[in-house]
Amino acid sequence: MNHSIKMKEKTMHYVFFISALMSVISLALIIYFIFSNGLPVMFRQGIGSFIFGKVWKPTSATPKYGLLPMVFGSLYVTLGATLIGVPIGVLTAIFMAEFCPKGLYRFLKPAISLMASIPSIVYGFFALQLLVPMVREIQGNGYSMLTAQLLLAIMILPTIIELSESSLRTVPRTYYHGSVGLGATHEHTVFHVMLPAAKSGVLSSVVLGIGRAIGETMAVVLVAGNQPVMPRGLFYGLRTLTTNIVMEMGYAAGEHREALIATSVVLFIFILIINSLFLYLKNKEAK
Repeated sequence: MNHSIKMKEKTMHYVFFISALMSVISLALIIYFIFSNGLPVMFRQGIGSFIFGKVWKPTSATPKYGLLPMVFGSLYVTLGATLIGVPIGVLTAIFMAEFCPKGLYRFLKPAISLMASIPSIVYGFFALQLLVPMVREIQGNGYSMLTAQLLLAIMILPTIIELSESSLRTVPRTYYHGSVGLGATHEHTVFHVMLPAAKSGVLSSVVLGIGRAIGETMAVVLVAGNQPVMPRGLFYGLRTLTTNIVMEMGYAAGEHREALIATSVVLFIFILIINSLFLYLKNKEAK
């Protein structure tokens, strides 16, 4: 019996090890592919000219690959979506964890989970029918930075709400009872005791939300205007790094294709910087 148990444990040990190894190998292959195909064109063009160039004309007689308009487009759209979506998402999570009646919670929780499973293209069609006309009524151009920001803010809500709520529910209830026992109100306890205790999990949800916002493609393609020019304001069209890749990869070849893969290198570095910043803040908090 003991021998059989040891064999099962050893087998599962190898299964878990191989599973973890496959994840590492997959990541290594992705990094190898994008960097081996993207870095050569960056070096030929000059890394500075490629990243900070303001003109993207890959099909002209003298092709130019300037990525700065798309870099700023991604940054502005992600920043706007974060400023709109994070406060709404965190406050909704607080409401669901600490204030929501049980009857309402039974309907609200599945609805939030359903939002997370809706395909991106469906969100894009929703924005075409509702957000684009709404923004057009304000300024006259519905295909704009503001529309993309509003759409992405909606799309990152499920991630932020579900993870933030889970973090709040994992805080020991002794924190709550101790604070209330000392005379604090329910609201004061939630915002000054429970929320700070769940700060690490809430921050993780924000980082994942930002990662989705900066990496979103199909929905943004439908509403952002897709103009490879420097962003001029909330009511003007723009193009992000991801939409730049998906719009041109279908017909790109040669150096043009390499330049699009190099765009994914820049996008990968952005995500790496965001995650590194999160780990730094988390480790700093733990000290």
